[in-house]
Amino acid sequence: MVIIMTGATSGIGAEALKHFVKLPDTKVYVGARGSGRILPEGTDVLPLDLSSLRSVRSFADNIKQRLGHTKIDVLVLNAAIRASDNIQKSEDGFELTFATNHLAHYLLARLFLPYMAEDSKIVITTSDTHDPAIVPFGPKSLNPLELAYPNENSPKGMRFYAATKLCNLLTARSLSAITLKDDRGIRVIAFNPGLTGGTSLMGKQSAFMKVMVTVLIRPLFYIVSMFIPFLFIGRVERAGETLAALALGKVTPPTDKIYASLVRGKLTFPEPSQLAQNNDVRDLLWKESAKMVDLPE
Repeated sequence: MVIIMTGATSGIGAEALKHFVKLPDTKVYVGARGSGRILPEGTDVLPLDLSSLRSVRSFADNIKQRLGHTKIDVLVLNAAIRASDNIQKSEDGFELTFATNHLAHYLLARLFLPYMAEDSKIVITTSDTHDPAIVPFGPKSLNPLELAYPNENSPKGMRFYAATKLCNLLTARSLSAITLKDDRGIRVIAFNPGLTGGTSLMGKQSAFMKVMVTVLIRPLFYIVSMFIPFLFIGRVERAGETLAALALGKVTPPTDKIYASLVRGKLTFPEPSQLAQNNDVRDLLWKESAKMVDLPE
């Protein structure tokens, strides 16, 4: 089995990776920045900077050369960064969070799709923040060009992050529609791990804050989450285990569902936001993204 991952060096992805490397006759290729990464045996770490489309293409070419005629069984697009502002730019001039969370993964999915095996899986990590009915700052509209080139009135912080997570879900829907037209049986899943402790998206925590989270914040949020479910702080081990189970087909969404969501630690298959179900918005994002990465629609 061949598995390709982004976001596997920490947090949810690292937990999922622990399940992947236990499988016999399995090779996992991980894209990551920098060097000196120590990952489990059975893992190859290849250079990948998601803020650079040149690096994304180089990573894809590297994988293809290594695989030869072997196909990809699982593609996990899990990496993401937080948006503190909308000023930082990628190597290609796009807003950094949009480029990293959406464009790089859109391009990877496009580049690897022809090399996916029959009955393979593509899992894209999204977030319930994409849905304003669940999270107050969820996006109520989507303008891909404004996300790529924001202005002073554009979303910032978590609002911007939520918009990129909507892009992930819409991309999953586009890929699902494409794969349904061929006969390879490729399954596309958009996975929401929910609010999860112990990930880079939670930021670096001091020893004191880690104690506070364990002793005070997590129990408090647990009680509040009985009334506001998205505030439940899940455990990274549970999220990683679920990501792996979905990627390996140990858990299969209903036939007509692509959105898998952890709600208070339980896996559910709800409908995504109304905006995420809008085919015009889905198709607009696909077309604009194709132009940005210089691919045909």
